[in-house]
Amino acid sequence: MRFLAQSSPRRKVWTSFALILILAGLVGLVDWPKGPDLKLGNFFREIKVHLGLDLQGGTHLVYQMDLSRLPEERRDDAIAGVRDVIERRVNIFGVSEPLVQTTNINGEWRLIVELPGVSDIDAAIAKIGTTPYLEFREAQIYKASELPEEALAEIFPNQKIEPDTELTSFIPTDLTGKEFQHATVKFDPNTNEPVIGLEFNAEGKKLFGEITTRSVGKQVAIYLDGEILSAPRVNEPITTGEAIITGKFSVEEAKDLATRLNAGALPVPIKLIGQKNIGASLGEKSLGESMIAGFLGILIVVLFMLIYYRFPGLLAVCALLIYAGLSLALFKLIPVTLTLAGVAGFIISVGMAVDANVLIFERMKEELRAGQNLLVACEEGFRRAWSSIFDSNITTLITCLVLGYFGSSIIRGFAITLGLGVLVSMFTAVVVTRSFLQFIIVNRLAKRKLFGIHIGNG
Repeated sequence: MRFLAQSSPRRKVWTSFALILILAGLVGLVDWPKGPDLKLGNFFREIKVHLGLDLQGGTHLVYQMDLSRLPEERRDDAIAGVRDVIERRVNIFGVSEPLVQTTNINGEWRLIVELPGVSDIDAAIAKIGTTPYLEFREAQIYKASELPEEALAEIFPNQKIEPDTELTSFIPTDLTGKEFQHATVKFDPNTNEPVIGLEFNAEGKKLFGEITTRSVGKQVAIYLDGEILSAPRVNEPITTGEAIITGKFSVEEAKDLATRLNAGALPVPIKLIGQKNIGASLGEKSLGESMIAGFLGILIVVLFMLIYYRFPGLLAVCALLIYAGLSLALFKLIPVTLTLAGVAGFIISVGMAVDANVLIFERMKEELRAGQNLLVACEEGFRRAWSSIFDSNITTLITCLVLGYFGSSIIRGFAITLGLGVLVSMFTAVVVTRSFLQFIIVNRLAKRKLFGIHIGNG
């Protein structure tokens, strides 16, 4: 029984130490510049550092949304809808890692668009800065024999089309988003499946009634910004100004379609009120200066820990290196878009990463002066310091949450990196440093003088 009582703590310490080494190896693999590429099909993606606009260079655009003609209860849907449309426009434009978000400044809603690496600014503005356009189109059915051979060859290249093949095209009508009022997600009372309800104003009621009367048995296509959203088949004339689109929708698909319909229907003009260009060379210079500042900051912290705390300080430095690697790995895996403010948040969190070690080491010194042995002093030091560590870090995390929720893109980047840094620092200080100390103590690798305090045989 005595052998089990002594070996069990040692086995636990060895297990913790081995797991930390494995974690450090995985972190190093992710952080390595030529590390693994997990871009496999649609399931994984390439692991890389995502640089923000101020580091990569590009364009920062600010649009003002005019919500004055909308009732208060419909403004949230309008804002979400416009943001969704602009995001799709940016993605179609092919911008790498764009950022599209909304913010409220002094009661005015603004749309912020960041386009890293964009060289043709005018083309980007022309693509983004128009009000979403919704339109309804009728189906026109005709046979292939009615088209010239040149047109068929252009539409169906390298294909042989039989003359009696029926073809469908959608032609524009007078019904647009101007006459469309709202789209909502409803549930069919018979099947309980989600459906999309459409509502038109008086003019839209008339136009939609005429279109559906002509299109019984045919499709009526709904287009947003020239792209088809849905093409439901008309079962009967609809003259009430209200219609329902049915289909095998999931709840999320129904919500997404309703949001896009509302984006084109709601009169939310956007106006470009601010534009800022950032050159790639300026971003590289800023990133280089930030890296130098970060390196100097870490170096000063390392020297302080080594000089003041000696051997335990060395263990804290090892934990700090794991902290830095783990933070960078999380930035790449989440991913977090690094900006100058985000780099500043990370550098600040480096100093905070060792403050927990300072508290723990000071408590251990008190226990050692009281005559406790190394293992007891280690456990008591961590136990007594934990409440102070927890309280100080929780207050910082609350601040990060507030800044991340209410702040702009730059402030949010600072809050995210600082918050992640705080969480990782708690792990490395309380788990990694503790495991290192326990490993040293249990395997009798510690000297008889720790922190400059003579240790007895206990």
